[in-house]
Amino acid sequence: MAYYEELSKELIERMEREQKDGSFTPVAFDEKNALRRRANPHDDANVLRGAFARDVDKILNCPYYNRYSDKTQVFSLYKNDDITHRSLHVQLVSRIARTIGKVLHLHLDLIEAISLGHDIGHTPFGHTGERFLDKLYAEHTGRRFAHNIHSVRVLDVLFPLNLSLQTLNGIAAHNGEMELDAYLPRPLNDFKTFDSEIEKCYIDNEYIKKLVPSTLEGCVMRICDIIAYLGKDRHDAETGKLLQTEDFSDYGIGKINAEIVNNLMVNVIEHSYGKPYIKLDEAHFEALQKGKRENYAHIYGNETVKHADKTIESMLAELYEKLLSDLRESRTSSPIFQHHIDYLNKPYYKAKRTIPYEETEHNQTVVDYIASMTDDYFLELHKYLFPKSNHKIGYIGYFD
Repeated sequence: MAYYEELSKELIERMEREQKDGSFTPVAFDEKNALRRRANPHDDANVLRGAFARDVDKILNCPYYNRYSDKTQVFSLYKNDDITHRSLHVQLVSRIARTIGKVLHLHLDLIEAISLGHDIGHTPFGHTGERFLDKLYAEHTGRRFAHNIHSVRVLDVLFPLNLSLQTLNGIAAHNGEMELDAYLPRPLNDFKTFDSEIEKCYIDNEYIKKLVPSTLEGCVMRICDIIAYLGKDRHDAETGKLLQTEDFSDYGIGKINAEIVNNLMVNVIEHSYGKPYIKLDEAHFEALQKGKRENYAHIYGNETVKHADKTIESMLAELYEKLLSDLRESRTSSPIFQHHIDYLNKPYYKAKRTIPYEETEHNQTVVDYIASMTDDYFLELHKYLFPKSNHKIGYIGYFD
């Protein structure tokens, strides 16, 4: 039987009283303090749109935002319209985070901007593709690839959108794979410090774990990334006929997505309202950790989910070397020129770059291109460049 927790009577009464008389603690980030790389009157807040609402609009209209719709969340190569892709995941994160944020009196536009942009740099084939691309990039250059850091690169370099520092920091520091029982913001006051932190992540992939959101809004989004996928991945596993609800444990927060989302949301609000941090109590944090470990054991490590991993790794390696060779030999007929470099050099974006994209180090350009691909585009490109390849990938179809 489903079990849904509710906020305590005491907290509800406090919320109602403070909402009525306006005595709640002002903890939202003041958008008057939003920082951008370039002063631009068009980006200033006005009565029509606030500073972070402009960030939301910029992200939604970024050319790569559309590509979320064909990027794997967990289940690659499934022909099933009910399986979650990244396009839905970022919306779920945004919805959950904004629900919590509204109750906590946080800035909802900032939460939405961070949520919608946080995975825009993700590779095709989810964390599988990310792991293989990181390995190749490190072998060639010693530098590392991580999707959250690349999301910043997409929105700040490939498309110089002049987003706020607060949005970019929230995206960089989201790291939904590392859960904490409490998230305490660490102030960040300038782009110089931010850029230094981002560069450290390219050199040492462990440094990513040290990134901390600079706002409560970023902290909310970070924990909601986990809340959004913990139960939803189980739902997708059942939809894909991989597992059933009965295969999972409860741990006190429920088994199904609706229970997990509700119960973790309620607990976050109960222990974070009016506080300078975002927190779960000990029991719920332990349950979240156990639930994640169970997902890794039953879902992410499942051989059906991983059935094409070795083939994808080989195909990615072939594409990487071919595209790198095309760049070095200046084969302008190659898709890396026609579908990537030329695409990024549309006049509007080209005029806003301080450094021409053509001057980018070749391995970085290859990484930019591969990371931008959807699952289907990746497979089509490999077929185009290697028509005689023995690598074959089969989808799990609707009637399999």
